[in-house]
Amino acid sequence: MAQDQPGGGDRATRPKPPTTPFGGRLTGDGALVTKALIAVNVAVFLAATYRYPSMIGDSSHVGSWDMYSEVLPDGSRAGVAAGPDQWYRLLSGMFVHGGWLHLGSNMLALWWLGPVLERALGRLRYLALYLVSGLAGNALVYLVSGAGVDSLGASGAIFGVFGATAVLYRAARQPLGPVVALIVFNLVITFSVPGIDWRAHVGGLAAGLFTGIGMMHAPRANRTLVQAGTVVLMLAVVVAVVLVETARLTG
Repeated sequence: MAQDQPGGGDRATRPKPPTTPFGGRLTGDGALVTKALIAVNVAVFLAATYRYPSMIGDSSHVGSWDMYSEVLPDGSRAGVAAGPDQWYRLLSGMFVHGGWLHLGSNMLALWWLGPVLERALGRLRYLALYLVSGLAGNALVYLVSGAGVDSLGASGAIFGVFGATAVLYRAARQPLGPVVALIVFNLVITFSVPGIDWRAHVGGLAAGLFTGIGMMHAPRANRTLVQAGTVVLMLAVVVAVVLVETARLTG
């Protein structure tokens, strides 16, 4: 005969933990990951400026941290083009910036839109979208200019947040005008101001749109599987792009 266990209870009757509209765990601080990302970006910037003082107010090369790739005149390769042991730059390049203005503008945009997306998706999904967008942006940078590129900044990930926010507004049936205007405004700046890497912005935006669609339009019955599959697919695209460009440069 079955007996009740102390402190137990019928699991079927236990209420499920509250979730966000798209399956994430509902938490008290809906901006924790956004705050952590800002803190990491600021900390890396301070560490980089301490190690490379010349980068203050400049977009100069920051040693081993930036999204750097080059094929030298003698045929040797450096940075991402040198092979897998340098591919970490696709990630580290997302957290270094070329000056206070560069850092401040990116972090302001992240603080403005990040918490909205984080509260809708939940912490883990939001973080995955941010990172995969930044990686996709840097992958496009490498694909277009792998023989000679030196890029840095969180802009690819920020544009991914822009794209996913547009998907969120659409899914919530909110007016799309403000977020579309924001995206268009930033794209105009991207293609108008010298020195801004359009490749990271476009790649991040596309990844944010695609990942956002996969996360916010996944069928409820197997939502987690579809969401995880979307992220894995985007990571596979990033790896494929890097492999293709590396093969081209070594061919």
